[in-house]
Amino acid sequence: MFSNIVIEELIPLIEKEDVVLIDVRSPSEYKNFSMPGSINIPFFDDAERAEVGTIYKQVSVDAAKERGLEIISAKLPELIREFKKIEGDKVVFCWRGGMRSRTTATLLSLMDIHVSRLEGGIREYRKWVVDQLDQPEIAFDAIVLNGLTGAGKTRILKALQKEGYPVMDLEGMANHKGSIFGHIGVEPHNQKVFDSLLVKKMRELHDSPYVLFEAEGNRIGKAAIPPWLSDLKGRSLQLVIDMPMEERVKEILKDYQPEQYQEECMEAFLWIKTRMPQDVAAQIEKDLETGNFSSAVRLLLEYYYDSRYKHTALQYPDTQKKVLKVRNIDEAIQTVKDHIPRLGREDDQQPV
Repeated sequence: MFSNIVIEELIPLIEKEDVVLIDVRSPSEYKNFSMPGSINIPFFDDAERAEVGTIYKQVSVDAAKERGLEIISAKLPELIREFKKIEGDKVVFCWRGGMRSRTTATLLSLMDIHVSRLEGGIREYRKWVVDQLDQPEIAFDAIVLNGLTGAGKTRILKALQKEGYPVMDLEGMANHKGSIFGHIGVEPHNQKVFDSLLVKKMRELHDSPYVLFEAEGNRIGKAAIPPWLSDLKGRSLQLVIDMPMEERVKEILKDYQPEQYQEECMEAFLWIKTRMPQDVAAQIEKDLETGNFSSAVRLLLEYYYDSRYKHTALQYPDTQKKVLKVRNIDEAIQTVKDHIPRLGREDDQQPV
């Protein structure tokens, strides 16, 4: 028979990478939200799940179970083959730890494939994530990358992360670039996905003396930033990247690739068109239509994003921010490194 496991027992195994997580819910459920790092071997596909659910509501529970058994019986050989491909200890879960994960675990045990089943399913994991965010054990300070739009803050963080610096890539967790154009070319994560990735990173960096993250608003795309993280940002050192306009335009064009998403860029621009002078808005619209993206970006920076940033930047006193004047992104990366602690040295644990 299979064994059960509770979420408090499962988390340490996940963090030590001692277990493979298998979500047996339908593909659409899995796509909407799952446990980070899990794989999907669905008990029912989306159409089958809808059919069984309709029978459950309109006929009876027993009739739904019988139909479910008919469906899974035909799929059982393939299901077994999929699970046999997976090495190591395995944990299966569904929404509430009910029929799908229990039946999967039972059928697998009959074929001598041992798996554990998460009690309460992914719903229990979601409760655990919410508890972690409601009562976070913050053992670290923060250093915040700030600066005008296009200053390459995200690229700087990614470069530092590759070198082992303790980075929280909030835009990466949200899968959104943080601007009105930030959803273009990607599929933004919902709040549940963002929260789970944030908690995962928090726990990974728990023993770090500090973390690095970008100055964000209270929302990034579909995801809201937890209040404690906004408070941490507000009281932390701000490293303000001051980069020439020409380089900022280059960074934005490289990051957003408007030539590939011309129609989407126009749609996004129309949301903010009325927030700038009429003649400027008309020129931006013309530039987007004709593919003169450098001009469009420059005007957006001058007449929309820069003024918005300067308004919010005034909230930080001079004693809390350090302006780093740089010529390009490579210099920015090195200059930031020069102003943050290097981990592993007791005599170098404070920013310069």
